[in-house]
Amino acid sequence: MTTLFIILIILVSVLLGIIVLIQNPKGGGLAGNIAGFSNQFMGVKQTTDVLEKGTWILSSILVVLCLVSALVINSGKSEGSDTLKNIPTNTGNAAPQQAPAPMQQAPAPAPAANEPK
Repeated sequence: MTTLFIILIILVSVLLGIIVLIQNPKGGGLAGNIAGFSNQFMGVKQTTDVLEKGTWILSSILVVLCLVSALVINSGKSEGSDTLKNIPTNTGNAAPQQAPAPMQQAPAPAPAANEPK
């Protein structure tokens, strides 16, 4: 069921992206460049209205799919699928880990016998 929602959300998102890229509110987008028509495509003069309605419809579908998938995925969880319950705990029988020992500094070299102090 989860994969069905994921596939539907991806499909609607791609379609919404394509529709948004095609339209431009000033008429200079890809819709205006198809065969030289500005707002007329195959006899339809209201192409921008169709694209705007499609944007609203697809965005509404995307919101509904996201909300429904969140409800369905959370309701399908079982007790054994909680990842926090699967983490092993230290019961005290294992030796505690020790921090690494700090590095010791080498002693300063002794001054030579013939050097002035």
